[in-house]
Amino acid sequence: MASDRMRRVNEAIREVLSDATSHGLKDPRVGFVTVTEVDTSPDLRHATVFVSVLGTPDEQAASIEGLRSAHGYLQKRVGSELRLKRTPTLDFAHDDSAARAARLNTLLDKEGDA
Repeated sequence: MASDRMRRVNEAIREVLSDATSHGLKDPRVGFVTVTEVDTSPDLRHATVFVSVLGTPDEQAASIEGLRSAHGYLQKRVGSELRLKRTPTLDFAHDDSAARAARLNTLLDKEGDA
């Protein structure tokens, strides 16, 4: 379980990245992206950024690739806006929890009708 400090660091990074993706990126590949969660290693060297992307699987993959190519810009924003001992290296991963929740609700609805 993450400590209070790590939760605050993760939330601060998530807020900076959310703002940067919605207002700072000009890459046309990056569609409607929501930063859902950040998981930073305890030594602050690495951070996995989970993003939810609307669109087809191809559009989702293109958005993730666009975020990975904007890695330097996004990492610079994190470093300039947060005072951390180290600026973590960002790795982007697709968060499909919303799709899984929708599928689970559909299955539960079908089960309730039976």
